[in-house]
Amino acid sequence: MRKRWLMCVLLGTLSWGQAGAGAPSAAPPSQPTDTSASVPATAAVITIKGVCSAQPKPAAAKGAAATPASKAKASATTSAADCKTVITKAEFEKLASHLAPNITPQLKKQLATALPQLIATSNVAKKKGLDKTPEFEDRLKIVKMQLLSKELQQKIQEDAGKIPPEEIEKYYKEHADIYEQFNLDRLFVPRTKQPDSGAKLEDEKNDKLSEEAQKAKQAEEKAKVEEGEQAMTKLAESLRARAAAGEDFAKLQKEAFDAAGMKMQSPTVNLPSVRRTALPPTHTAVFDLKPGEVSQVINDAGGHYIYKVNTKSEIPLEQASNEIKSKLQNDRMRQMLDDVNKSFKVETNESYFGPSVPAAPMGGRPVGGPMAPTPQRSPNLPNAPGQAPTTAQPQTPPTTPPPAATPN
Repeated sequence: MRKRWLMCVLLGTLSWGQAGAGAPSAAPPSQPTDTSASVPATAAVITIKGVCSAQPKPAAAKGAAATPASKAKASATTSAADCKTVITKAEFEKLASHLAPNITPQLKKQLATALPQLIATSNVAKKKGLDKTPEFEDRLKIVKMQLLSKELQQKIQEDAGKIPPEEIEKYYKEHADIYEQFNLDRLFVPRTKQPDSGAKLEDEKNDKLSEEAQKAKQAEEKAKVEEGEQAMTKLAESLRARAAAGEDFAKLQKEAFDAAGMKMQSPTVNLPSVRRTALPPTHTAVFDLKPGEVSQVINDAGGHYIYKVNTKSEIPLEQASNEIKSKLQNDRMRQMLDDVNKSFKVETNESYFGPSVPAAPMGGRPVGGPMAPTPQRSPNLPNAPGQAPTTAQPQTPPTTPPPAATPN
């Protein structure tokens, strides 16, 4: 994907020239066999007739007589008829690799379609002197700055990725707990009981009650909910004791859902491959248990949770190395980009621009340019020590079973 955006910009500039009367769509033809590898590097792959290749002007020999203007004009007319620009396979692939490394055959065809038009139209523009105007010079400055900014970001990404194996091993040893893996059983007890089927009918009747009667009814319902919450809390403690005594978690889970009036199927209790970053922060004490131990009841806004540690293992360095390298590369890139952004300070004239706006940092969107690449976090990349996990704690009592922990 490196510099793929530049290819998109190149092809996008031609969209105005490609617009026209639409033709009836046809079924896409079958893909022909790719025979490009058999073409010699010196073979011509694109020939543009009517457009002359840029040729260096020969130096005039000392003492040589000047060519008459009429003869020079006739020569130019004659050569223009046979004028052509030839691009060899080697030249085309060099250009393509700079725009989009690992270019696909489809993108190669798109470039082969776009490039001749760009060469031809830019050649006409030069003849008209459009490359000598102040407007062109100013736009060219901006484009050059955008390209250089992109090149710098790419260079930073490449440099950040040069991480020696010993640094990866050092990080692995210093954050050994991140690479622990647990097999857990989890029991979820809803915080409160589900309302019965007659609750809706009661609500309709309440609409016809007086204001005083409605307040009394609301107080009664609140007391009923609190009573249900206390009953579920007491049940959670009872189930925890039974789990610690060795009772089956699946059986206890079904019992908890039945007591809560849950009509849905109870959730799977076993979490086979869980790492520390997969659970909410309030649940991480579970990882301090020894295999075979059962946690205390963990209460939060979502309900009551009880865990049992079945097994504990370590992810080997060989398996974790790519993950660690991605994290270290992202950290380095972030630091390098911060260093660049901190290397300059901007002051603007508020009388002219109005209230000042912070300059867009490197790694954001350049003026008129595409979005800069940002470090991508690996799906299996653990959170840094102290960083909140991505698994959010539910804020309201769930009506569905809790999601399984995200395996890392």
